[in-house]
Amino acid sequence: MEKDSRIFIAGHRGLVGSAIRRVLERQGYDRLLLRTRAELDLTDSCAVERFFESERPQYVFLAAAKVGGIQANNNFPAEFIRENLVIQNNVIHSAYRSGIERLLFLGSSCIYPKLCPQPIKEEYLLTGPLEPTNEPYAIAKIAGIEMCWSYNRQYGTRYLAAMPTNLYGPGDNFDLQNSHVLPALMRKVVEAKAAGARQITVWGTGTPRRELLYSEDLAEACVFLLNLPEDAYSAMLSKDRPPLINIGAGRDLTIRELAETVGAALGFKGELVFDTTRPDGTPQKLLDVSRMEQLGWRASTSLIDGIRRTYQSQWPEVPL
Repeated sequence: MEKDSRIFIAGHRGLVGSAIRRVLERQGYDRLLLRTRAELDLTDSCAVERFFESERPQYVFLAAAKVGGIQANNNFPAEFIRENLVIQNNVIHSAYRSGIERLLFLGSSCIYPKLCPQPIKEEYLLTGPLEPTNEPYAIAKIAGIEMCWSYNRQYGTRYLAAMPTNLYGPGDNFDLQNSHVLPALMRKVVEAKAAGARQITVWGTGTPRRELLYSEDLAEACVFLLNLPEDAYSAMLSKDRPPLINIGAGRDLTIRELAETVGAALGFKGELVFDTTRPDGTPQKLLDVSRMEQLGWRASTSLIDGIRRTYQSQWPEVPL
């Protein structure tokens, strides 16, 4: 990508999209195409087509999606599958019609079977049943991967699908009913400290393992991928396998250890109480990130540093 390339970030206000925007701006890209939902409804196919026809982006980061934690996925399965399918269908098809040079579709590690061998390799896609608590979202993202692959094979497009592990960072969702595990734990700790409480409740048994990636690290990986030299980029677009690559930290920890790490990072010394009536979700989701490492990229932000940076962005008025 040249510094004056026209780059569309779909979902630039979200956790991932906002991080991609910050990374691109820091690196000197000055022709970013940004639209709020009020300005461009990505579920409106006609509006998306008009946008691509008029703005003619050269590169696309497809980071727009309806996302949420276990409870949100359980409560709104229809919205999770419908909205994600519509958004990605509209953007990918319009990108093809307007001749986009490269497109990066962002998914999630939940696309892989619930009981995958660990660490999870890209070729494990569609080898077993999914985790039921987020199956509609996962199926939508799998469809996005297949759509990129199908368009590449039929139309000669050059679309790549990146599957990040569990993400956190500035701009995350801290709603206790709809957020993912790390921002929920952070909010519980912040509220417990403010109230002088001596314990927090953690959902589940504390035994599932999770891999966490700071959103700015993911954004740097995304820009790295779309900037790969021609030979390296083309090598990932084989007709024999999906154009799929994992992005993660390469290490995981239990939910109990994660809660303890949040407490240590934010100065909370209270007790952890585990509510075993709540679902655990997938037992483990550790990605095999060897392909990214072979390309020359590796995550650089430690979990404690990432938690503290996220805290400072969300609660700047309350010093640690």
